[in-house]
Amino acid sequence: MDKSLEKQLTTWLRKQKSACGIFLHLSVLMGVLNGVALVAQAWLVASVLQGVIMDNLPAGEFSEQYMLLAGLVLVRAILAWGRERLSFQAGLRLRKTIREAVLDKLERLGPAFIKGKPAGSWASVVLEQVEDLQDFYARYLPQMSLAAFIPLIILVMVFPLNWAGGVILLATAPLIPLFMILVGWGAADANRRNFAALSRLSGHFMDRLKGLSTLKLFYREQQELKQIEAASEEFRSRTMSVLRMAFLSSAVLEFFAAVSIAVLAVYFGFSYLGHLDFGHYGAPITLFTGMFVLILAPEFYQPLRDMGTHYHAKAQAIGAAEALMELLEYPEPDTQGKQSVTGPLTLVAKELRVMSIDGQCLLGPVSFTLAPGKHLALVGPSGAGKTSLINALLGFLPIEGELTVNDIAFGDLDKSSLRKQLAWLGQEPQLFHTSIRNNVALGNPELTDQQVTSLLERACIGDFVTGQSAGLDYPVGEQGQGLSVGQAQRIALARALAQNACLYLLDEPTASLDSLSEQLVQKALAEATASNSSLMITHRLEELQRSDEILVMDKGLIVQRGDFETLAATQGLFAEMLSESRDKGIEIPGVES
Repeated sequence: MDKSLEKQLTTWLRKQKSACGIFLHLSVLMGVLNGVALVAQAWLVASVLQGVIMDNLPAGEFSEQYMLLAGLVLVRAILAWGRERLSFQAGLRLRKTIREAVLDKLERLGPAFIKGKPAGSWASVVLEQVEDLQDFYARYLPQMSLAAFIPLIILVMVFPLNWAGGVILLATAPLIPLFMILVGWGAADANRRNFAALSRLSGHFMDRLKGLSTLKLFYREQQELKQIEAASEEFRSRTMSVLRMAFLSSAVLEFFAAVSIAVLAVYFGFSYLGHLDFGHYGAPITLFTGMFVLILAPEFYQPLRDMGTHYHAKAQAIGAAEALMELLEYPEPDTQGKQSVTGPLTLVAKELRVMSIDGQCLLGPVSFTLAPGKHLALVGPSGAGKTSLINALLGFLPIEGELTVNDIAFGDLDKSSLRKQLAWLGQEPQLFHTSIRNNVALGNPELTDQQVTSLLERACIGDFVTGQSAGLDYPVGEQGQGLSVGQAQRIALARALAQNACLYLLDEPTASLDSLSEQLVQKALAEATASNSSLMITHRLEELQRSDEILVMDKGLIVQRGDFETLAATQGLFAEMLSESRDKGIEIPGVES
């Protein structure tokens, strides 16, 4: 990974720690208090050993020290437990905040942006990558503070007793963080590659799972199994690479700590044998001094070793932060100082171009006008840019050129106020795993049961709902389970009718319906849009009789425009589409066969 990028990601991670609240600071305080209790415990143990071994005092005279030692053991256990709980709460708050920020960001960027990646990739970002921030905030950041405080406390206690022991500790301490940094450079890059492999695997697997029926129909199961196996093997290999680096770093850190402690033990051993005579300020070196320093020596290196153990959490967090930072800092439209709009709406487009998220032109230039109470239809082959235009009108895709709503430039418009005037109905109804009541009242939670029932009646689905024992509480399963496509579409229509909109955006609302459901939906839409504007995309030319104007689109451009009768009598793409419909046996009123 580029060092400047790693530094940028580390800075971004540190900026997020405010979400941990006071829990992060309390966790560090608990660790420092535990270190102080540790020093006191070592002092008591060294004092007892000095008195019993060197001063020949009876062991019974140290009953007070024994009680203090037992109390300190209990206090340290409570402090360790409290630190773990506080650290977990700090990470929990951070994950909750980041996850909410990610979901809010995706909501603001809209469905067109979300469709730029497979659903599995977004699931990896929202779930796995946010989860992998936990140990960075719960363990690594507190441990960094403790790695500074606790060794400093120990040095303050050791130097007045024996400056040579303090120098040995001070000189050998940098070996551990130095190696930790060297290992960390490779660990962060390995984790980043691991997350990329996980994202690809998640997206690949979820897409294949959704298309399982299609794969079975075309006998592609074995080929897809091989691809999933290859993606899984890549992920396994990268995961083992990360684990191998983590185990290697832990082993080497233990080695350096053991060598450093051995050097200190050798110094005191030769001092007691009389071969070394320095470091004790000219006073005789006592058993108390040696035991006190040697007891504290492992604890001096322990915070550094723990930081090395948790260093992979930093590498893991840096790998996860790349996608999170890219998403959360993705530019979005400025909503400050925008103008609100109320119906009825007049839309005017002049030389309008609709762009993709990555800057490619999807549609245009096109020009048209949609006045209040008028009905505009978009027809044309797949890929002509019809759905892109609706996504742009909803504010989900960037535009170039001129587009005004009630003489307000689209860029100066408050999109939330515009959406309150719109009702959208697509060809794939999205119902949520909740009751029919909640699905209908999604955009207007204050609707009464009577109002919801009335909307269902208008959408020609009331008989089905009242016929269920649960009524409005009838549960809708995941992906609309428990309902036919026609029933789901009519419930989605009832939800759209609840908006009391002045402009209906209809993206092939009858494309997947049987003839009966199609007739019912068409009837409800005709009644709902009788006094309102509508912009409809359709491949069913028999639905175009009531349209005031039809825009025939091909390859992102308007190639014909006019009313139904005019276009039917004119040679061109529309006439060809009518001919194809007649060849399929579709009867279109007003058109001679």
